[in-house]
Amino acid sequence: MQEHFEDEYVKLAQTQGYRSRAVFKLKEIQEKDQLIKSGMNIIDLGAAPGGWSQYARELMGKKNKLIALDILPMEPLDGVDFIQGDFREELVLNQLYVVLDGAPVHLVMSDMAPNMSGNRGMDMPRAIFLGELALDTAQTVLVKEGSFLVKLFHGEGFEAFHHEVQRHFAKVVIRKPKASRPRSNEVYILAKGFK
Repeated sequence: MQEHFEDEYVKLAQTQGYRSRAVFKLKEIQEKDQLIKSGMNIIDLGAAPGGWSQYARELMGKKNKLIALDILPMEPLDGVDFIQGDFREELVLNQLYVVLDGAPVHLVMSDMAPNMSGNRGMDMPRAIFLGELALDTAQTVLVKEGSFLVKLFHGEGFEAFHHEVQRHFAKVVIRKPKASRPRSNEVYILAKGFK
């Protein structure tokens, strides 16, 4: 807890009015890779508390759709459609399609992570599973040339997942933003040019 409150990114998020320190990870990727552009429709998986949606909304066109999904509740955000539920369930997926109303999706982003137990043998497969769910969603909804950003952790299964992403996208890079805690093995796979 102490580490969290002394964290420079936690303090920055508070002073800049963002909902979470995670926003600075997305911000750094955005500054380097120009991922989010005006005119895009975006799906944000595992969105709560909403930092990524909050930041992405600032960069998008006013008329564009940003749909945030999470099993956890999330305080409303201006210009963000929030769906609470498990997107593996057909009911939740159908809600997503209703909100999209046929609009093309240009970016699927996921900052999802399992509740870490500290047991890598359990945590890694759960993290990979969430990554696979996000990739499945991206493959289902993205337009040709669309983009995908997903959090993952180095460990067993990472390489296979990375190769799977490379099969479906023209350009794939790995990013480790400064806001990621140094001792964390989390990285972000950024994929552009959905085939």
